[in-house]
Amino acid sequence: MAVYTHVSAEMMARFLDDYDTGELISFKGIAEGVENSNFLVETRGGQDGHRFILTLYEKRVDPGDLPFFMALLDHLAMRGCRVPRAIADRQGVQIRELAGRPACLIEFLEGISLSAPTPAQASAAGIALADLHLAVADFSGTRPNSMGLAAWRDLAERCAGQWQQIDPGLEQMVSTALSDLEAHWPSDLPQSVIHADLFPDNVLMLGDRVSGLIDFYFSCTDARAYDLAITHSAWCFSNDGRNFDTGLSDALLQGYRSRLALNDAETAALPILARGAALRFTLSRAYDWINTPADALVTRKDPMAFARRLAFYSDPANARLFA
Repeated sequence: MAVYTHVSAEMMARFLDDYDTGELISFKGIAEGVENSNFLVETRGGQDGHRFILTLYEKRVDPGDLPFFMALLDHLAMRGCRVPRAIADRQGVQIRELAGRPACLIEFLEGISLSAPTPAQASAAGIALADLHLAVADFSGTRPNSMGLAAWRDLAERCAGQWQQIDPGLEQMVSTALSDLEAHWPSDLPQSVIHADLFPDNVLMLGDRVSGLIDFYFSCTDARAYDLAITHSAWCFSNDGRNFDTGLSDALLQGYRSRLALNDAETAALPILARGAALRFTLSRAYDWINTPADALVTRKDPMAFARRLAFYSDPANARLFA
């Protein structure tokens, strides 16, 4: 379970005293998200019960970025996107502190996180991603991509000498891809705030309808088409990266394009952007694989699942799937 910080019932009750959310009934740690400590909180006010998510932000989230994330969620909600807004306390404060960590009480959205999406659900996710990009057209906030191209070489160097514990061929694959991407990465594509982490488990579904987009803590300013490439790499393969699903790919891309057309430069760039997306998650997973203690509560994610995606996208024969 991805809970790093202990919170007692007394601490939780005192925290909620400053909110108009009712009386605490129960709370429990939940496994969704591996970057922060998350709790499902149930309260009672009058005759009704209420649910919230309490998030304690751990060391990977810079507290200085939290106002950007909260402003983004408020903006998206006002534009009709189904996102979880932060709940303000009676003083109008969204970002508080609990157990020594920055904390936010967040709206609970109904829906199920996906593990095996269907083409209809992939299409809905593509539409939701395009709607997000349209909704932020007038959002004034910006944030650099802390996990973009400029960060990849540093991540690779931090894994130096330790690649063998993952796979004997991974170091050469990463080195080749990194040099090529640094030489050819596009720099003139339409930009906006992007989600940058829209995996199936960050999309809540009710049937084939998207009921919520969650986990915006990698959101940043970057190329819209890169966001689509990240989502494609996350949705269109088996979890281990061994099998590519053409039906999911077609549905996702068509869903996105039904709302927001790609220009010629974006379409041409998608193969290299997809390679970049696969390399980004190969590197971050490799770093975590090497540096996560064996007795940690977080389950390590296999870097090879995205190395296999990288190999797929690096095959010129597969570039046509984006045409």
